[in-house]
Amino acid sequence: MSTETTAARDRAILIVDDEPLILIALRRELRSGLGASYLYETATDGESGLRAVEELVADGVMVALVVSDWLMPGMKGDEFLMILRSRYPSIRTIMMTGQADESQVERIRTAGALDAFFLKPWNALRFSETCKSLLGMTA
Repeated sequence: MSTETTAARDRAILIVDDEPLILIALRRELRSGLGASYLYETATDGESGLRAVEELVADGVMVALVVSDWLMPGMKGDEFLMILRSRYPSIRTIMMTGQADESQVERIRTAGALDAFFLKPWNALRFSETCKSLLGMTA
């Protein structure tokens, strides 16, 4: 039996990272900080991230936030976020990475495809506050 609320079926947060431990940690951290008002979905690369968003939207779920790594196999995080923003301009975006090309980060910031940026390891309190702010929640 699911303990998810009806509201959780209407809104989602997607985490995209090729490291399973990072996916688990971020999902746990987001759920702890934001509660059960969102579905917490994961993807291991940009291509599957785009498919996940398309499927959620097709199911009537609003994807409110995407947290993406930069260095992933196949499509890099900057390309993924640029495509995502062009298709879904209302989705808020965070890039979180241990290795980023600063020029690529600046390029997606300038293009308006990035709302926040974190280096790994991240500050959990700052990350939670940033997520709440991007989602319009009070701290």
